[in-house]
Amino acid sequence: MRDSVPGPRWLSADERAAWLALLSTTTLLPGALDAPLQKAAKLSLFDYNVLAMLSEAGNRTLPMSELAARTSASLSRLSHVAKKLEARGLVSRDTHASDARVTAASVTDAGMALIEELAPLHVASVRSLVFDQLDARDVADLARIGRKLMRGMDAGHWILRDPAP
Repeated sequence: MRDSVPGPRWLSADERAAWLALLSTTTLLPGALDAPLQKAAKLSLFDYNVLAMLSEAGNRTLPMSELAARTSASLSRLSHVAKKLEARGLVSRDTHASDARVTAASVTDAGMALIEELAPLHVASVRSLVFDQLDARDVADLARIGRKLMRGMDAGHWILRDPAP
């Protein structure tokens, strides 16, 4: 009976090369994007992303569950970070205006000023580390591949609800 169990589907040489490139990129990129934000404002990349997602939302406010989805974080991780950002005066949390059972997070004026100050630095880092290495076709391929991979991990992920480029 044991002989009928299929063995592992090993990666081909091309798949292994692609996998190692993806793994190395996803391992190194967050730290490379984090460092300038830490130096400039003692914010992590995740902190910045929380502020950025709130700054782009209508009324600069999102329910915590939606903010968790938009930052690809668990509610417990987001709650911890929101508390830290709240202590710095960058975020406020309150009962959602339309549903008292829901907690909403908002970026404060101080948080908005900080995100506006840091955005050029962050975009320059993203451009330098990612997009300056790619041509237009690579960018389209990266978006297409990223969406395919996301569908396999989380078919309901918010990025898949955004209109495709």
